[in-house]
Amino acid sequence: MGRKKKKNYIFEEVEVIDAGARGKTVAKAPDGRVIFLTNTVPGDVVDIRTGKKRKAYFEGTAIKFHKKSDKRTDPVCDHFEHCGGCKWQHMGYEHQLFYKQKEVTNNLIRIGHLDLPEVTPILGCKEQYNYRNKMEFSFSSSRWLTFEEINSEEEIDNKNACGFHISGMWDKILDVYKCHLQEEPSNAIRNFIKEFGIKNDIPFFNPREQNGMLRTLMLRIASTGEIMLVIQFYKEDVEKRTLLMDAIMEAFPQITSLQYVINGKANDTIYDQDIILYSGRDHIFEEMEGLKFKIGPKSFYQTNSEQAYELYKITRDFAGLTGNELVYDLYTGTGTIAQFVAKKAKKVIGVEAVPDAIKDAKLNASVNNIENTEFFAGDMKDVFNDTFINTHGRPDVIITDPPRDGMHKNVVSKILEIAPKKIVYVSCNSATQARDLALMKEQYKITKTQAVDMFPQTHHVENVVLLEKL
Repeated sequence: MGRKKKKNYIFEEVEVIDAGARGKTVAKAPDGRVIFLTNTVPGDVVDIRTGKKRKAYFEGTAIKFHKKSDKRTDPVCDHFEHCGGCKWQHMGYEHQLFYKQKEVTNNLIRIGHLDLPEVTPILGCKEQYNYRNKMEFSFSSSRWLTFEEINSEEEIDNKNACGFHISGMWDKILDVYKCHLQEEPSNAIRNFIKEFGIKNDIPFFNPREQNGMLRTLMLRIASTGEIMLVIQFYKEDVEKRTLLMDAIMEAFPQITSLQYVINGKANDTIYDQDIILYSGRDHIFEEMEGLKFKIGPKSFYQTNSEQAYELYKITRDFAGLTGNELVYDLYTGTGTIAQFVAKKAKKVIGVEAVPDAIKDAKLNASVNNIENTEFFAGDMKDVFNDTFINTHGRPDVIITDPPRDGMHKNVVSKILEIAPKKIVYVSCNSATQARDLALMKEQYKITKTQAVDMFPQTHHVENVVLLEKL
């Protein structure tokens, strides 16, 4: 018996009324059910073809525009329609900020049922493009083709690509000739490597067939101007690898750190691989308020350097340190926040699950001559216990910056048990932040909250909340 064919619906002249989670926009079907859309802006009036249908909602696509919203703007990127990396590029930046602020506030109220003080307006980003200090691109010998190319009778000789994965297609890469997320020489370096590889018969990786040579490249351009380039090869070919690396050195002598990795695994993560230095240093430096942070190929650092500085200033301001406080920095990463607030604290204790990040934190503290920080590696829910607190002291202030999943319930329970005077909660996911804050509202009052836009042209937003003991 064949599979039952999915029924699609057409809804005509529907107004898009809001922006929702994950960058999708919202309309209402005639029966009142929500329709989530991906190619519209609030204020558009459109005909919609539905795809997925669920009990409470539809997912759909606008197939005809009767009226275009005054919130729209022209995308600057020629790849916008296909890339999906900057899903809000067709919405004016002031409107992006409005919907980000609205999402954060709604999550805190609706999910957390929290009483909020007057909300400090979201902090926008001065640079709306070219703000990322780190980009990763993939090579492919079987690039994604447009519908026009597929339907064309012309034979396509060159299917090599260097760019981004098409959403939902793990083996297809969109060939990107200009990305607006990272400053030059980002595009120049990427396009040079692609063209040199094609000209010199260096085979591009095919993820489906697991063959080829050029696999990925990672490019970091620090606020200091230093540049790190890491090329990932699927297999070793000394002659071709050397030919390429020497050509890069000659074409871009400003590169501070040129490295490579040979990775024959099925996946392209490099965190379990040996990185080999080819030229220059094995690291670059970021700098913030006089502090230096050593960045290696595997280091974590906020990808928007300038806005990270603003985020950390808000965090430090919320903490209101006088120089006498013991501060715990939970999920410290490479210790950037811990070191940023250290000069205002008596002592800062950082805890992080990733051992390599803790190594970086200790090294950076040494580079910056910071002597009132200590860093410890381990799973937060296991490390953050009575023994740890008895050893290192009961904190006056806790700063916590967890991953998107938020804090483990055991960590929240321990925080409530030790009852610091203040908690500064930095979050990249206001939904899980609201969930965690709801567990604390019997003992803590929210006295400040401020969203920070770290990623213009996307729906992502950070939020900082100050909790004070009741």
